[in-house]
Amino acid sequence: MNYKDKSLKRYLDDLAAKLPAPGGGSAAAMNAAMGAGLISMVVNFTLGKPKYAKFEKELKSIFKNSEKLRNELLDLVDLDILAYKSKNLQEALEVPFMVCGFCFKAAKLCPPLIKKGNINLISDVAVAVILLESAFRGAYFNVEVNLKMLRDKALTKSVRKELMQKERLIKKIRIQVEEKVGKIIRG
Repeated sequence: MNYKDKSLKRYLDDLAAKLPAPGGGSAAAMNAAMGAGLISMVVNFTLGKPKYAKFEKELKSIFKNSEKLRNELLDLVDLDILAYKSKNLQEALEVPFMVCGFCFKAAKLCPPLIKKGNINLISDVAVAVILLESAFRGAYFNVEVNLKMLRDKALTKSVRKELMQKERLIKKIRIQVEEKVGKIIRG
């Protein structure tokens, strides 16, 4: 099934159905793609506004990166399903590991948007980073379950070390964004 070319309703119906896939890994990738999409939306509503003209170069870079990540994450929605169906544990591990990495990259795009993004979409920056952190954590669980089945101690140690570091950082980014956005919204 190529969900990226299907309706969202079809994806959600299949996700809810008694089917082995799509499942949590695919849903984490979809969640992350939505987070990246929100970053792109904020930039789209910012570019061309005189108030933000001095940030245009950085905003265009953020947009380019968020769109690249959104498309890669959307591809992972389907790749996770294929990896699960292949019964290849290495592939099943790689996809959620990639989701984690892309979530981390996308989350790092959010803090600059607090100051440089359209103030009218400030809450969308917070929603984006919340979606990205939750997708990271969901994908992390899928990495863990596949590591357990692979039983490769060296790989497990290496992957866990990298993901634990990124998990701390993405949480820190989310907390900082929430606090700053909250202050702006509440005045």
